[in-house]
Amino acid sequence: MFLEQFPIEGKQHGWIEVICGSMFSGKTEELIRRLKRVEFAQQKLLLFKPAIDDRYHEENVVSHKGSSFQAIPVNSSADILNHWKKERIVAIDEAQFFDHDLVHVCNDLAKQGVRVILAGLDMDYLGKPFGPMPELLCAAEYVTKVHAICVSCGNLAQFSHRTIKTDGQVLVGAVETYQPLCRACYNKIAH
Repeated sequence: MFLEQFPIEGKQHGWIEVICGSMFSGKTEELIRRLKRVEFAQQKLLLFKPAIDDRYHEENVVSHKGSSFQAIPVNSSADILNHWKKERIVAIDEAQFFDHDLVHVCNDLAKQGVRVILAGLDMDYLGKPFGPMPELLCAAEYVTKVHAICVSCGNLAQFSHRTIKTDGQVLVGAVETYQPLCRACYNKIAH
């Protein structure tokens, strides 16, 4: 479990936290949990989401369970810096959908004393690294990998199996297009 640690009391140091895992593993739920604690502490924060993710709401970040938090939809990682006005916390949901410049944006914010919290899929439906996530995982001080439950056998799941036939790495969807599978069940139906 992630322990929220503050390196030196009274001094503001930045860092990067990444929450990763498969579809339906609770990534967004964990992100919102952390943000509610920040909000309770009355720290200024910004939450961003990719504009293409409008599954549940056009502006809010919404988990599959229905938890919600106000966000700013953006088209590129550069837009994040355009909105940032020295808030102490910057959070980003669905980080895998952003361009690779997101790594530079996050490192720049952390260098300026910002706590950066990201949530995203670490692998695409083919089990390959997704977007900027591998570099973000390397750059992060803290990484939390969460798991779903395999819908086939009940073991821990780390794969997001796409249930419809379509090409392209990016397909925004939910239970109608993806299901979480463990390694063994995923390999039985390997692509």
